[in-house]
Amino acid sequence: MQHSLNDLVTHPALPLAHRLRSPAAATDDAGGGIACLILLHGVGANEANLIDLAQRQDPRLLVILARGPLAFGPAQFGWFNVNFTSGGPVINAPQAEASRAALVQFIEGLPAAYGVDPQRIWIAGFSQGGILSASVALSRPDRVAGFGILSGRILPEIAPITAPNELTQNLAGFVSHGIEDNKLTVEFARSAQRLLQQKAVQLTYREYNAVHELNAAMQGDFCHWLSQQLDATQG
Repeated sequence: MQHSLNDLVTHPALPLAHRLRSPAAATDDAGGGIACLILLHGVGANEANLIDLAQRQDPRLLVILARGPLAFGPAQFGWFNVNFTSGGPVINAPQAEASRAALVQFIEGLPAAYGVDPQRIWIAGFSQGGILSASVALSRPDRVAGFGILSGRILPEIAPITAPNELTQNLAGFVSHGIEDNKLTVEFARSAQRLLQQKAVQLTYREYNAVHELNAAMQGDFCHWLSQQLDATQG
């Protein structure tokens, strides 16, 4: 069945509403299932904001745009509440953990729901979506092949549930950030780079002359990275 990004889907076995872009052709390698990318939006936005990025992805991928579980207003959703203070962002940690757990459950349901290959699932997102992508990947590296933090950060709150290096070393990671970002400064990305290197993640790191955004250069580099990852899984 072909899916359109114009339609919001609810599936009885999946905890989050979402949109889907079907792969252009069958990618069920040796019966293993379809390769999949999950994209997560930022706070106060919604999954439709990432339709353009979804359409740019490798045609071999099933692309899923997941909607955050918290409603902040009309067409405004998120993964946790956050206050930006002079001392830095302060999050609602229980909400962030509930969203992380919901995403893990969502991922676990994808093989049965859409024929996804459990060994070829990537998760990435912009801003708060990137934060959750990192939280999922670093806590459950058995559930994803790689992740992308696009103008986001890694929550220090996930340190107690971060997997050991012998598991995180199998992850591929992509981090991109604007050096003029005035929402989440580039130091958050540099801190993430150091942590991911310590965790032996196979990391690609990029900085751009950009603010808090997901511009064409960032999108292009991420798409290229993901295509390379997909190529590697197909031998």
